[in-house]
Amino acid sequence: MSHYDYLKSREIAANNYPFYAIIMGAIRQADTDNLNKLESIFPEIVAEFKERYNAPGGWLCESEKPEHIENIKEK
Repeated sequence: MSHYDYLKSREIAANNYPFYAIIMGAIRQADTDNLNKLESIFPEIVAEFKERYNAPGGWLCESEKPEHIENIKEK
């Protein structure tokens, strides 16, 4: 870890991101070794991330979608 990483962690904390969003962000950016480490600690989160990654819009079921979802564009 570097001083830059530490400063970035302060920015992340200041934005008050949800814990699971931070973990999923780490999963998204992880190299193979770090992904394996994350998966050993958070297997359920990695499994859900993989499911959502492969699901259209990240929605796992229709009941998750807000009624106004048609107006939201996918990125």
